[in-house]
Amino acid sequence: MATPNAEDTVAPIPNLQLAQHAFTLSQPALSNSHADARSALLAGIEQDEMAPYLSHLLTTSLLPSSSSDLLSKLKSTNESHLAKLDADLEDAKTNLGETEISDALKAKALYLARIGEKDAALTAHSEALAATAGLGSKIDLRLAMIRIGLFHGDHKVIQEGIDQAKILVEQGGDWDRRNRLKAYEGLYLLSIRNFQTGSQLLLDTLSTFTATELIEYDEFVKLVVISGTLTLERKELKKKIIEAPEVIALLPTVPTLANLSSSLWKCDYRAFFLALADLESHHLHPSRLLSQHTRYFIREMRIKAYAQLLESYSSVTLKSLSEAFGVGEGWLDGDLASFIALSRLNASIDRVAGIVTTNRPDSKNARYAAVIKQGDVVLTSVQRLSRVVG
Repeated sequence: MATPNAEDTVAPIPNLQLAQHAFTLSQPALSNSHADARSALLAGIEQDEMAPYLSHLLTTSLLPSSSSDLLSKLKSTNESHLAKLDADLEDAKTNLGETEISDALKAKALYLARIGEKDAALTAHSEALAATAGLGSKIDLRLAMIRIGLFHGDHKVIQEGIDQAKILVEQGGDWDRRNRLKAYEGLYLLSIRNFQTGSQLLLDTLSTFTATELIEYDEFVKLVVISGTLTLERKELKKKIIEAPEVIALLPTVPTLANLSSSLWKCDYRAFFLALADLESHHLHPSRLLSQHTRYFIREMRIKAYAQLLESYSSVTLKSLSEAFGVGEGWLDGDLASFIALSRLNASIDRVAGIVTTNRPDSKNARYAAVIKQGDVVLTSVQRLSRVVG
């Protein structure tokens, strides 16, 4: 992994790990992790002086009411710190130049983001943007606004930030900022279930990742493995995931992910299903980013494994399939039938004979049908145009 220089390191503000702890506390199924999450969350809130964020959490009952004492303390700290920042800003406007004014606006925006005051932080960042001349500094402010959106789960803020950051980057952003933006967008796309594009963006930054203000490096590599196993073809899976040095360094400490990618590539479907079950309970459900997509992800992975196996046979018995996947024939029959009915698998099931037959689509007929369909669309458009012109 490329390591940024100390002066280039971006502070994790707001601290997205705290949002993950809050998510853990909101999930009854993760009750075994609640004590640690609560402790880490309160420690982080106190360290970052997050009175507004603590005030919000107290309305959700995620934290004990006794935390109100901490809230009073942090509110006082916020008031005095913001008063100083305002005084510094007034002094810069009265006695100093544009650079000092810009720095004062950035300092205030950063503090508001740090304490979890979303709306005021976004306003302050916009003011700082208007007063900032340097392209690199403008991109940094946009990235900071994306982090605010990610912390508070505001998709509108995130998408707008990504769009505006892309415009700035295209105007001449340096390599590091381009790379960071890819990581930001990739993570966001995973959160909205666009695994295909999100996975590619994360893979693009795997060997050059520096956005540790957004996510810890090991967690980033885990997401690369999870999303890549879903989206990559078998040949690419080995090249880009299994043989990637960054992945090789991590996987010994995360056996579930090691088994997930390697078993799919080796066509060891029984081991793959076991790894998939572990993935669901240990990596998907506990993840703020991926939890809501757990059912979708597991379903798509099953389809991928079924399609990969069936591709090698013109027909195969249900008994052989059930043995290969380590599941009962009845369950497998129902699972395959549901995907076949949705046209997600090109196969049919003969329940009497207990055989699954693969229906490989004729590529020539498929191309012919596509041409006919496109021709119909063009013809319809021409007819509509002739009526308008006539």
